[in-house]
Amino acid sequence: MKYRTIPVTPFQQNCTLVWCEHTKKAAIVDPGGDLDRILMAVEEEGVLVEKIMLTHAHIDHAGGTAELSANKGLPIEGPHKGDLFWIEGMSQQCSMFNFPHCDSFTPDRWLDDGDEVKVGDGVFQVIHCPGHTPGHVVFYNEKDQMALVGDVIFHGSIGRTDFPKGNHQELIDSIKMKLFPLGESVEFIPGHGPRSTLGVEIKSNPYVR
Repeated sequence: MKYRTIPVTPFQQNCTLVWCEHTKKAAIVDPGGDLDRILMAVEEEGVLVEKIMLTHAHIDHAGGTAELSANKGLPIEGPHKGDLFWIEGMSQQCSMFNFPHCDSFTPDRWLDDGDEVKVGDGVFQVIHCPGHTPGHVVFYNEKDQMALVGDVIFHGSIGRTDFPKGNHQELIDSIKMKLFPLGESVEFIPGHGPRSTLGVEIKSNPYVR
């Protein structure tokens, strides 16, 4: 799999374009906004986007989903149904965080722990990692030892849990019991900031040591 990160929204959220090298079929992960910037990256890479994938439904990750899906005819996969209340409250999120209006949407496929999402010939395992939000999922590509972790863990930090239905202990358990066992060599793209590896975070992240 190939990856390109596109920072979007005032929160500089890492929207990620992922694609299969063999088929050139692609997915847009967490299109929070700035759709012109995302679509420019798609054109530059010469790939064919076949779906939208969502780690969770906070506005900086999902705000552009309804418009992108409608305009390009793209199905939406994810997140877990635990984030339904965030999707239903998308307009309130816009007001809360001073974002332009964006519509709510209904995913074509809710994801559960153990599901798989295919992008061309590539396969992502779905890992349900609640804590930051109740329906947060992580996408893990075992072949390339790469994970798209949203706001579960960052380089040197972890996701916030002070939003509605956030849970600090659930987040710690998700990281230690579901992500760290994947192995120290796994590189991850977080929802914000630079990439890291699980090995680096196991050794040095002060929140989960």
